[in-house]
Amino acid sequence: MNFPDKGEKAEVLIESMEAMKANDAKWKEGRCFSYVYYPDEEMSKLLKTAYTSFFSENALNPSAFPSLRQMELEIVSMVADLLNGDEDTCGSLTTGGTESIMMAIKSAREWAKINKPNIKTPEIVLPCSAHPAFQKAFHYFGIKQRLVKVDKDFKADMDDFISKINENTIMLIGSAPAYPHGVMDPIETIASKAKECGVLCHVDACVGGFVLPFLKKLNYDIPPFDFMVEGVTSMSCDIHKYGYTAKGASVILHKNKELRKHQYFVYSDWTGGIYGSPSVTGTRSGGAIAAAWCAIKHKGYSGYMEMTKKTMDVAKRIIDYVENHSDLYIIGSPIMCIFAIGSDKIDIYSLGDELMVKDWFIDKQQFPPSLHLSVNQHHEISVNELLDDLDDCIRKAKAFNLSNLSNQIQVKTVEVLKALLPDAYFKKFKKIAANKSDIGSKRTAAMYGMMGTLRADEDGMDVMVMEFLDKLNSLE
Repeated sequence: MNFPDKGEKAEVLIESMEAMKANDAKWKEGRCFSYVYYPDEEMSKLLKTAYTSFFSENALNPSAFPSLRQMELEIVSMVADLLNGDEDTCGSLTTGGTESIMMAIKSAREWAKINKPNIKTPEIVLPCSAHPAFQKAFHYFGIKQRLVKVDKDFKADMDDFISKINENTIMLIGSAPAYPHGVMDPIETIASKAKECGVLCHVDACVGGFVLPFLKKLNYDIPPFDFMVEGVTSMSCDIHKYGYTAKGASVILHKNKELRKHQYFVYSDWTGGIYGSPSVTGTRSGGAIAAAWCAIKHKGYSGYMEMTKKTMDVAKRIIDYVENHSDLYIIGSPIMCIFAIGSDKIDIYSLGDELMVKDWFIDKQQFPPSLHLSVNQHHEISVNELLDDLDDCIRKAKAFNLSNLSNQIQVKTVEVLKALLPDAYFKKFKKIAANKSDIGSKRTAAMYGMMGTLRADEDGMDVMVMEFLDKLNSLE
């Protein structure tokens, strides 16, 4: 696309953007079970007002905008209180869970340089179910990971966990809960081991931080997972998930200021002046900070309690449906309103395709094959229709039809090609497959079904995903 010669009228651009939305996930209708956490129209209007009120402000320099500094300090303090921090607990606002996690890992690396100077190749131990943002952080900051398997309940296997700890370990990680299955790792055991070994312990509560404290007040059996647990030294918690604020707001919390200092970046020799930054980004949107502050102050403890109860009521209806259906099951023991659905009777990816055809957006997962749902309070308006459609979609997924047959043929074709083709040719095939894949397709069961076949060649799988990302980020 060429750079425009002349500008277009505002109404034309708005009309174009609305047209572009035609094939987007129907989140406002409650048909999207990831990515969007919608409070209600009243709160949404408040957040938009707050965001636009600070639309131009930049939190890069707090002295220029003391209002943003004040709101950020209050947000961090309120979230620390929610997660049982004390007067020493401190942190920073970030743009999302990935940045919060990256700050935790960067802090651990810098902490180890001072407190464990003999370690030349720092290692961090974490469950294989932990969010890929950790892998990104390890890649960026040069940390070696030691992945721990999960047990039959999809919690971190503590025997394997302990076996992975060695003289190079600087941090242990647990999830509260892990995103794929909504299962919480044994945080108390992990934190206790970290303290015993004299290393740091990070709890990823990005998805659970604004749910678990309220569930505990609602008399759910929630094991200790936050700063109340001795040995926990940092936590990540997203406000733009179940805090229901605008996108671009998460918190990284540290046990004390000495630990927080390690996340900072300072460069004092620049001709433009002394530069200091608390997180990855330099420029930070004032709008996201203002909206997060408004969200917490507007809802308060009682408001979040009400939203959490409503969300869990919806989640329990779906879980009960699955647990009472002979073809489906819930994976593990989810502790909150995120969970995964598996099946030994039907192709779960085909079920996902059938739901997509009916405009339900539900993520597909692997290890084991499953459908993932992040339920929020807005799904109260659509849960009845979802359960009705599930009945119909399960029947279609079980039935013999051309679509299912096509999926099976494609998967079998890949299996045969992998057996017959030399590695170099098979990798070329995967590159072609990635380039030919239909980004907008509502039927992807065959692609997910191929994963098991392709997985044996990890490098080749990475190449295929990179080719797909390259296509995804190209206009042609």
